[in-house]
Amino acid sequence: MAPSRRTFIRRLAAAACALSLPGCNKSTSPDSVYRPSAPGKSMAYEPLYLQTERTGKLKEIEDNLWNILESCRLCPRQCGANRLKGEKGFCSSTDKLKVHTAHLHFGEEKPLVGRGGSGTIFFSNCNLLCCFCQNWEINHRGDGNYTSHDQLAAMMLELQKRGAHNINLVTPTHIVPHIVKALRIAAAKGLRLPLVYNTSAYDSIEVIKMLEGIVDIYLPDFKYQDGTLAGKYSSGASDYPAVAAAVIKEMHRQVGVLDVDANGVARRGLIIRHLVMPDNIAGTDRFVRWVAQELSTDTYVNIMEQYHPEHKAFDYPEISRRITDGEYRQAIRWAREASLTNLD
Repeated sequence: MAPSRRTFIRRLAAAACALSLPGCNKSTSPDSVYRPSAPGKSMAYEPLYLQTERTGKLKEIEDNLWNILESCRLCPRQCGANRLKGEKGFCSSTDKLKVHTAHLHFGEEKPLVGRGGSGTIFFSNCNLLCCFCQNWEINHRGDGNYTSHDQLAAMMLELQKRGAHNINLVTPTHIVPHIVKALRIAAAKGLRLPLVYNTSAYDSIEVIKMLEGIVDIYLPDFKYQDGTLAGKYSSGASDYPAVAAAVIKEMHRQVGVLDVDANGVARRGLIIRHLVMPDNIAGTDRFVRWVAQELSTDTYVNIMEQYHPEHKAFDYPEISRRITDGEYRQAIRWAREASLTNLD
């Protein structure tokens, strides 16, 4: 059967990209998903935000993000706080930027860590607020220090100087305008590392779309498949499964499957984290099928086994224990039965 006109045009566009014809832009085509070059065929990689800054669009995006803070809708809570006037949002943040730590991290996924480590910056506060949060001191209690945009930019540059492979922004959802402002300062001073957006996936789809051409590597969780359980354990976020699904599909559209250089270090793409929970509360069997059906079987997925009760998890007997070896092995079997081929 002859291909449809739409399919023919898309194939023609892909062929043009492969030949590097003028006017081809793989990253912003609304009808395409980014596909990587083959591992081992490394080319010089330029972070997306540098390209966007040159066009002047990064400044425009930053301005639009600040406007959102007037009646905050940076996340699906849409609490409406005027954070520019010092009101606190659901996340307990105002217009001030707060950072807990910035350091080289060697405990992340292998493509992020490489040999030099991931340049990880932990931001204080959070918009999801899970009762079992492993970093509750940072996310719930808000431990950290108020930081200027120049200081945040300096942190990024220092991590680059120390050999980091990327700038890994942990819990960025509620302070995206601050990040873009600091990113522009750092880029002007020589930042050249891929940007990692490390999130719970409880993000505004509006904001994620605005980040196209800025973020190189998306690193979302997909925590639950059941909205009732999401509401129970994550501060009423019963819409989490639907929100996370839409957000992750948009991330995949923007950056596609993970692309690594000749040394196996990530340059661009999507990595999904999924934390296995007791009694399959996270819905792991449904999660892996969703990835295979809605994204692709070669999506990089980290099925994580490190769940342990923290913070207020002991208030809920069903999640007040670690998972068993058998529960984790079952999770991996489900992933393989779903034909996922790129498991961490």
